[in-house]
Amino acid sequence: MAANELLTPGEVATMFRVNPKTVTRWARAGKISAVRTLGGHRRFQATEIRRFLAEVENLTA
Repeated sequence: MAANELLTPGEVATMFRVNPKTVTRWARAGKISAVRTLGGHRRFQATEIRRFLAEVENLTA
């Protein structure tokens, strides 16, 4: 796995079991940071998403 791997909103949504639009709302709200591609699409740092997923799992456990 690359250190700077980028994930699409769909991939992030699959990890959290939510709709991709929810991931977009999280990015707009500042809960997770997004990088914009030249085409204007959002991409998310895999390391940050995994860290956020671990925090969410700790809160629900």
